[in-house]
Amino acid sequence: MTNSFDVEKDYHSSANTDALCVHHLDIALTVDFSTQQLSGSVTLFFNRKRAQSVLIIDGRDLFIDQVTDLNGQPLDYDCEDVNPTLGQRWLIEVGMLNTQVVVHYHTSPKAQGLQWLNAQQTLGKQLPYLFSQSQPINARSWLPLQDSPKARVTFNATIKVPLGLRAVMSANNNPIMPEDGIFTFSMDKPIPTHLLAIAVGDLAFKETGPRSGIYTESGMLEAAVNEFEDTESMLLVAESLLGPYAWSRYDMIVLPPSFPFGGMENPMLAFMTPTLIAGDKSLVSTVAHELAHSWTGNLVSNATWRDLWLNEGFTTYFTNRIVEAVYGKEQAELEWVIEFGRLQEEMQSMPLIDQTLPANVQHRDPNLAFNRFTYDKASMFVHELESRLGRAAFDAFLIRYVNHFAFTAITTEMFVDYAKQTLLVEHGDKITINELSEWIYGQGLPAWFVGPTSTSFDKVDLALAQFISGTAASELCVKQWRVHHWQYFLSKLPLIVSQAMLLDLDEVFSFTGHHNAEIACDWYRVAIRNLFDPVLPALTKYLCKIGRGKFVRPLFIELQIAGYHLELKAIYTQARPSYHPSLQVQLDSLLHFDDIKTDI
Repeated sequence: MTNSFDVEKDYHSSANTDALCVHHLDIALTVDFSTQQLSGSVTLFFNRKRAQSVLIIDGRDLFIDQVTDLNGQPLDYDCEDVNPTLGQRWLIEVGMLNTQVVVHYHTSPKAQGLQWLNAQQTLGKQLPYLFSQSQPINARSWLPLQDSPKARVTFNATIKVPLGLRAVMSANNNPIMPEDGIFTFSMDKPIPTHLLAIAVGDLAFKETGPRSGIYTESGMLEAAVNEFEDTESMLLVAESLLGPYAWSRYDMIVLPPSFPFGGMENPMLAFMTPTLIAGDKSLVSTVAHELAHSWTGNLVSNATWRDLWLNEGFTTYFTNRIVEAVYGKEQAELEWVIEFGRLQEEMQSMPLIDQTLPANVQHRDPNLAFNRFTYDKASMFVHELESRLGRAAFDAFLIRYVNHFAFTAITTEMFVDYAKQTLLVEHGDKITINELSEWIYGQGLPAWFVGPTSTSFDKVDLALAQFISGTAASELCVKQWRVHHWQYFLSKLPLIVSQAMLLDLDEVFSFTGHHNAEIACDWYRVAIRNLFDPVLPALTKYLCKIGRGKFVRPLFIELQIAGYHLELKAIYTQARPSYHPSLQVQLDSLLHFDDIKTDI
């Protein structure tokens, strides 16, 4: 495969990791809610791979006050702007002998990797809240570092917070509160920089098992513990598939609704959205997904954001295996079919050049790598490998693959080379190099691929056909439907549905304002598409309450396409302040707010 770019290069970092590569951080920070800033220092420990006197690190909207050696002697440094997405590169004169530098700095209130919430924006309404989101390249907005998946680091941290608040990080967390507001952390295993995470708030803790527990505001704790009580069972299943869990504990923190993702796999402290707490465990596959990342993503990582599919595709597949073992084959099949449906939908709108497993983002915003192809097409590829080889043989390959690349960052081409040496040698009668290449580098899905099906959806297809042909919603048989049945029903409705039919559905099934965020989002998309105005008040409330990008982005796009320009402006102006800064930047660009005069 011929490429017109360097497949080894991380195009989203200025760091010179090929010469001087940072491997450890000593972090000392004070959290100041009054100024919405972190201030302090980080000591960068680096290895010398080749002779060079300048250490290059990444930053965005950072204020560096001083750089010194370990003895406190000032070092010369300079800053160069790259672009608004990548931020700045800081060039530090370290000489030919130093292997550590100390950077004294403070963050900007505009840091895209940090969200500061005042007390009124929290559940308890008493104390403020802070949380980070470093993926993909936002760690550089709150830490001066080599912000590349290639620069895996260990770290120690000392974090000072106002009394009464708790700090937690992607490291070992001690449930016992210190009296002086100073928290210490240690991560002794090298992690990619996008997994560096911090949260500070009025947090309570409760165990869900011998190796797992939940941090969240006290008003949400019991509901979260009940929803995620199967975590230990998931851990045992994951270990049976992929080998021993390497990270000691698997704690989670349920964040405020403005957290922009369903979950984030920060090691030892996975971040979760409260939209997963549906009361019936119907959405806990996200817990399984973040847990599976403990092997594929945290142990074996993407070397660049082009290679994100190696994280997300294998993890999405493993999620399905965990769900099957814990909740049964029907549930796993339902989720797999819904996953395939999401992929088919995105295939209709995504340019063909972006329908490969490696993400075509070398010179673009790395957030664009997070699409249905790096997740769901990649998962379909892994499912097909299992089908071709047989589950037992494939599981043996996976364990060897994870162990071979543990604690390293790999490119797509490194995976292909490994597959040539193992998979294609041992199972060359079941899959060829051409088929492997077509899956990875080909656009769309291979012509021979047959998507997943589930007989569990037959009853939904019947009800859907009856409704379209004129049967009243109240006469449809929907007993024992799960969330995924409803998602499938809504996704398969015709593009054009009459106002009377929408009103009938809503009156019978109460979709508007539904407590399940997934069902509500799918319903609002159908309603917006068909100009069903009765949903607008509830839609506004939904978009102002929930900041999860998976829900927010498609709904604003639907409003834009449907011609709700005034409503879009009003809703976004109201909702934007509650969104995470990284999501604000994405939506500002996506919705072309430079061209729409607003007061945001």
